[in-house]
Amino acid sequence: MLDTYIEKILGFSIPGLGILVILIAVTLVGILGSTLIFKPFVFVIDKAVKRAPIINLIYTSIKDFLNAFVGKEKRFNKPVLVEMYPGTGLQKLGFITNEDLTNIGIPKGRVAVYLPHSYNFSGNLFFVPSDRVTPVDMPAGEAMKFIISAGITNV
Repeated sequence: MLDTYIEKILGFSIPGLGILVILIAVTLVGILGSTLIFKPFVFVIDKAVKRAPIINLIYTSIKDFLNAFVGKEKRFNKPVLVEMYPGTGLQKLGFITNEDLTNIGIPKGRVAVYLPHSYNFSGNLFFVPSDRVTPVDMPAGEAMKFIISAGITNV
């Protein structure tokens, strides 16, 4: 549906441009929402978006993910190395996102670790025994930059 409007404006179609427009719109709404002038306006838009099922899913997912990095409650602030297969020496760099999982039925002694993918803003969540997790002495932002660049960035 958005593709039709974009095609009318540009006169031609570009695959994937609709997703890019949505991401830019969500980002702009976030920037405008951070100022006092636009908070009431953003509240109305936020409420309207929450009524649209698919748009709400995309909007809240992106909003939560970005807030985990730059929001008031940064979630990716504890970089760790996780031993993937005991005895192999294989480790992955990730972030502890939750140290108490008993509220979801996971016994003590395990932590939630988010392992981002390189060259992508996706990743996997693992419940790892805490004895297989080693804290890393580096700023979380540097750790994320190192992971996303596949280790190319100098730390």
